[in-house]
Amino acid sequence: MAEPLVAILGRWQPCHLGHRAAIHALCDQFDHVLIGIGSSNIINYRNPFSLKETIEMLQIGLEGHDNYTLAPIPDSRDEIKWCSYVEEAFGDLDLLITANPYVRSLLDHRYPISHPAKFIPRENQIPVSGTIVRRKMAQGIGWEALLPTEISEYLIENQLDQRFRREFGLSNLALDTIVVE
Repeated sequence: MAEPLVAILGRWQPCHLGHRAAIHALCDQFDHVLIGIGSSNIINYRNPFSLKETIEMLQIGLEGHDNYTLAPIPDSRDEIKWCSYVEEAFGDLDLLITANPYVRSLLDHRYPISHPAKFIPRENQIPVSGTIVRRKMAQGIGWEALLPTEISEYLIENQLDQRFRREFGLSNLALDTIVVE
């Protein structure tokens, strides 16, 4: 019997402890995992790191594993076009893994879909999101503890945390602001 074809899709902005738990669990459970890097063509407040930087973070986070392939997937405002990008990158799959309800709604006609938490042992599940990490990074406090140490060090050594605060810090902090009129 052939091993299932499995892919996980995320933006990995940045690759945090929850991401690492998911990709490690998948690489431990399957012979090979396709890892889609969504919004690979966009740099903005939600996608502050370049494709090259994201790939480097994922490679750092996947140290010790070699049974994966990274697949950049560009974003598009055209949902049909975006779905075709995913299908082109992944081909036929037995299972697509995503935590994003919108992605699920776009691809559930094409692939069986599951949530990453189903594959992570309960004791390894870490409730963190990229939004939380980016908010803390914008504030300049406490973000390092939400990332694998090696990825925090990568961001600091390359001054990517400083660049993020300079270019996208205020945009991320503004997400917390509620305007009442």
